[in-house]
Amino acid sequence: MQKRNATVAVIGAGDYIGAEIAKKFAAEGFTVFAGRRNGDKLAPLVAEIEATGGTIVARSLDARKEDEIATFLNDADAHAPLEVCIFNVGANVNFPILETTERVFRKVWEMACYSGFLAGREAARLMTARGQGNIFFTGATASLRGGSGFAAFASAKFGLRAVAQAMARELGPKNIHVAHLIIDSGVDTAWVRERREQMWGKEALNNPDLLMPPASVAESYWQLYSQPRSAWAFELEIRPFGEKW
Repeated sequence: MQKRNATVAVIGAGDYIGAEIAKKFAAEGFTVFAGRRNGDKLAPLVAEIEATGGTIVARSLDARKEDEIATFLNDADAHAPLEVCIFNVGANVNFPILETTERVFRKVWEMACYSGFLAGREAARLMTARGQGNIFFTGATASLRGGSGFAAFASAKFGLRAVAQAMARELGPKNIHVAHLIIDSGVDTAWVRERREQMWGKEALNNPDLLMPPASVAESYWQLYSQPRSAWAFELEIRPFGEKW
């Protein structure tokens, strides 16, 4: 592994997508700053990355708090130049509209949109001073269309996509690559598997081509990072072989 003088910040370093992103970039020589609520849950990821010779700093982080985001990214940049910031906070919930409380709607928006704005702005503050960088956002099917029961989640994801698009247009000329990755499928996590089994029975899990492996998402982020400046993509849609669209 060739070490780089560069840091990747993974905001929303959960057990699946976030963990795989961290492992991929660590394997490529980046120092990883991983943040999530209940940062003690990052211990297994830290052990795995360090066992392979990688470097990772794990932090508890509430991405909705402006001061916490600023401190997290400033610390990452102080460790080594912040080259990539990946916002991967979820907040996927399903409620019929009449059961969607004000609190649910507001909290989902805070997690999936507002915190993305904070992360993107603070990363841009550091990167524009250096004249380069990459800011990536995790989107979903709900970024493009609102499904039944997803008013809160879709509105937040629509908003995050708009933030990312505006940032891409503003920051691209400043040599900062902003991209939005749409995962148009269920991701292969324990929660998704349990939910599909409850809805459709165990046979719903028989087809391995219907769920997105988290490692494949990480590879897609690496592809975005690796794009030459002459062919930057703002948006990339990914879905497994068996997904209808």
